[in-house]
Amino acid sequence: MIPAPLTPLRELGAARGWQAAYRDAVSDPFELLDLLGLPHSLLGPAAHAQFPTRVPRSFVARMRPGDANDPLLLQVLPLQSEMDSVPGFNLLDPVGDSLAKSATGVIQKYRGRALLITTGACAIHCRYCFRRHFPYAEESAAGGQWADTLQALQADDSIDEVILSGGDPLSLSTRKLRELTEGLRRIPHIRRLRIHSRLPVTLPERIDEELIAWLVELPWPVTMVIHANHANEFDSQVDHAMRYLRATGVTLLNQAVLLKGINDSVNALRDLSERGFRAGVLPYYLHVLDKVQGAGHFAVTDQQAIALHQELAAQLSGYLVPKLVREIQGHPGKTPIHG
Repeated sequence: MIPAPLTPLRELGAARGWQAAYRDAVSDPFELLDLLGLPHSLLGPAAHAQFPTRVPRSFVARMRPGDANDPLLLQVLPLQSEMDSVPGFNLLDPVGDSLAKSATGVIQKYRGRALLITTGACAIHCRYCFRRHFPYAEESAAGGQWADTLQALQADDSIDEVILSGGDPLSLSTRKLRELTEGLRRIPHIRRLRIHSRLPVTLPERIDEELIAWLVELPWPVTMVIHANHANEFDSQVDHAMRYLRATGVTLLNQAVLLKGINDSVNALRDLSERGFRAGVLPYYLHVLDKVQGAGHFAVTDQQAIALHQELAAQLSGYLVPKLVREIQGHPGKTPIHG
């Protein structure tokens, strides 16, 4: 049963609607630094020119003023180090998305699952994004009003799980999401729906009455995989959003990326698992960094990753320990990393 009405969400800042908060994101990196009282000299202008800055103001509000090493800031601030040549980090498509394309906006790497590039839009531009070079203009499923996408899914009865990705699928209007899922309803072999979205964390205003109503109407078990990398990404507004998502029956999982200077310590990883679980989110994956061009300064070695994961397992209950994995082009699933 859904708690009603969702008026507390409005009290936490969504009264003007999530679209307004989305449009009001900080897109000038100098403004971002000014808001935090930090010097402009931290900025790498060339990195911003290559991959523009975008960060919701509610996410900025969780950063520590005056701290150039704030773990949330480092995820979104363009740095000159992005332009450095780092051995191994020279790929534009590090996980082989282009080779796994089966139709417009459809990526099919694993048996029984199809991933839909629903949109190229995101509420936040994370500097480690493995799709920062993806040709969204040509490959977004929404661009063709879903026709090619639905036809491809209908034709392959081995697909029983659809994954909405992007970009970020929750950047689309709920009307557009409903249009897509109405089409998916007509495909009898689809049994599960998964949504990968960073918006419940970076723009919790997105979890409004209309979105909740859409989720409740869906005929399949729904899993939502959020993307939080640090415990400080959670606050009372994010907790509130997660509570309403859970009330729809959605299963909430978190996948994080292991990032140097952000969460590459046992304390940071433990705090992330525990804080997420308090919000009702179960740890799922801890990814080693995909080797996309421009992200090499975030890299953590496999040896360090394994040691951190082993220590994490020694400190936490098993259900709070995410799987340490990487994605390898051509492999039939995520590849576990073991010592």
